[in-house]
Amino acid sequence: VQLQASGGGLVQAGDSLRLSCAASGRAFRRYAMGWFRQAPGKEREFVAAISWSGGSTNYADSVKGRFTISRDNAKITVYLQMNSLKPEDTAVYYCAAGAELGRRVAEYTYWGQGTQVTVSS
Repeated sequence: VQLQASGGGLVQAGDSLRLSCAASGRAFRRYAMGWFRQAPGKEREFVAAISWSGGSTNYADSVKGRFTISRDNAKITVYLQMNSLKPEDTAVYYCAAGAELGRRVAEYTYWGQGTQVTVSS
């Protein structure tokens, strides 16, 4: 599985962005998908995840109610809709594929290259 993240950019606090992660291969449909982020000088942290069917989702407390993860298996793409963005959301965002709906970096096997999100105050 190869993953390509896109949709990042520079926005102001309160704005919205939608990240996309396009995958290659039909095996995509078997995998749970996650979004993680990494700010400068910090460890990569969990943001959101969605099961292979899309029926289950999981969110970090810091984004719950503001971010929504979804997937379109026909388009082999996963999305992260980010609303009410805050300066502390600034980071490189990575999408990842794994066997289980997890919250840990080690639970994901395949990773995209990352897309930068910068939120100005």
